Amino acid sequence: MARKAKIARKTTETDIVVELNLDGEGKSSISTSIPFLDHMLTLFSKHGLFDLTVKATGDIEIDFHHTVEDVGICLGDAVKKAVGDKRGIRRYGTTTVPMDETLAAVTIDLSDRPYLVYNVAFPKRARIKNFDQDLVEDFLNAFSTRSGSNLHVNLSYGRNIHHIIEAIFKAFGRALNDAVRLDPDIKGVMSTKGKL
Repeated sequence: MARKAKIARKTTETDIVVELNLDGEGKSSISTSIPFLDHMLTLFSKHGLFDLTVKATGDIEIDFHHTVEDVGICLGDAVKKAVGDKRGIRRYGTTTVPMDETLAAVTIDLSDRPYLVYNVAFPKRARIKNFDQDLVEDFLNAFSTRSGSNLHVNLSYGRNIHHIIEAIFKAFGRALNDAVRLDPDIKGVMSTKGKL
């Protein structure tokens, strides 16, 4: 059975469509009107081996926040829908990724108990063009809440803001790939409760 999802969300602030194939090849087509977010989602898709299409418009003339957060909401909804009842998935995933001077780790549990732990202390207050570093946490919080995932993001060290965020998104894709991977040795769901 195909593990795919298509999510559409339209509000007075944003209009977003996300298509996701968990069993893809890392192909992506991303257009959010926020170039840095496009870059990060492309990395997430490639390193997670997910086929991902994102088409988003929003009130970016006011702020990037609404668009970034709503894309996180839609991606979380897509993952939740695509994994379905979670039978046979590994449930947990963890990856540490180096990016030049930076080292970041992401650990995820698709437990249906959303919680974000975000231990990322940027070395300085900075923006990448108009992209505020706080938007990364907003995106991941929205994803965690809507996907029902327990998500831990830890930065060991790093100097360059771009490298820090890039390492996080690469690790996020790879950790999620581990968590959604089907394992033939797992019968039912990976829980002694019999349900996630």
